[in-house]
Amino acid sequence: MESTQVEEEVKELSKEELKERREKVTAYYEDHIPHLKVQLEYEQLLTEIEENRAKRAQAQKFLAQIMAPEEKA
Repeated sequence: MESTQVEEEVKELSKEELKERREKVTAYYEDHIPHLKVQLEYEQLLTEIEENRAKRAQAQKFLAQIMAPEEKA
């Protein structure tokens, strides 16, 4: 739907219809917020896991370089 059609449709709605539409949209968002919060926590935990894996790999690489015998030129 083009924006002009949406604007025309909104202009044709009564105040009560607009209020009802807003309430439905608000209820929709409120219904989904708990699920989104769980998803956010899940994504944050995954990010922390990946960051810690990268740090561990970097530390292992550093230790391997320290322990490796020096090459003779």
